Amino acid sequence: MKIAITGATGQLGQYVIEFLLKTENAQNIVALVRDLDKAQSLKQQGIEVCYFNYDEPESLASALQGVDKLLLISANEVGRRTPQHQAVIEAAKQAQVKHLVYTSLLNATHSPLSLAKEHQETEALIQHSGLNYTLLRNNWYSENYLATLLQIIEQGILYGAAGEGKISSASRQDYAKAAAKVLTSSGHEQKIYELAGSKSYTLAELAESISQISGKTIHYQNLTAQEYTDALLAAGLPEGLVHVIVDADLQAAQGAMYSESKDLENLIGHTTTSIQTLIQQQLDKA
Repeated sequence: MKIAITGATGQLGQYVIEFLLKTENAQNIVALVRDLDKAQSLKQQGIEVCYFNYDEPESLASALQGVDKLLLISANEVGRRTPQHQAVIEAAKQAQVKHLVYTSLLNATHSPLSLAKEHQETEALIQHSGLNYTLLRNNWYSENYLATLLQIIEQGILYGAAGEGKISSASRQDYAKAAAKVLTSSGHEQKIYELAGSKSYTLAELAESISQISGKTIHYQNLTAQEYTDALLAAGLPEGLVHVIVDADLQAAQGAMYSESKDLENLIGHTTTSIQTLIQQQLDKA
């Protein structure tokens, strides 16, 4: 059985391959990448590496020849995802891929997040494609809140706009392990999994956890949407990314990031990695 992964050199893609290698032979894994130079380490492990550019639809189907299962990791160009995903879905049909797995968004059909629209459109394309499919609706990555951990500790302040909204995030590794499980086991056809962390937290509670683990007092400062936008822009973040981050916090305040679903821990066979563990791991590496 051949398993192909899009975005194989990305953070999630690399973790998925790491988990696949625990049970699958390297020669049965196909890494689909835009930059062949970045995939040298995968090639050295015996993994087949194929050039795969969403913006070159005519080249996609040939890369999928002989593939049984395809993991479509959602593209990172917000605003261009739907046509890019559509090109992959059409190529999968042409290549007669037996099963398409897609990384979507928690509660995609009714999520208020600005990111949801392209996931909704992609899910509809997949469901009407005639392909066997599985939708992995991933909630927020815990790592999104820890990207500036050392800076947060240095300043003593965690900024955000999520109010008292509870967040059920999970680690990239947990989402990757779930994807690998679906790709290597049966019974997942036409299933939709709502994937979220086992434990939830508010950003004030996250600040408290950082305080306890780092030994330095961290306060959570809740900002208005405009204040948070201005702060992120001043920090040099791109405008598009700032919009996504601020929108996510505003919707989290209304409960969009909270879930009681146990789909993720059921797929991986254990409770998800706590954000406290991730904080400790990051500080140990610092």
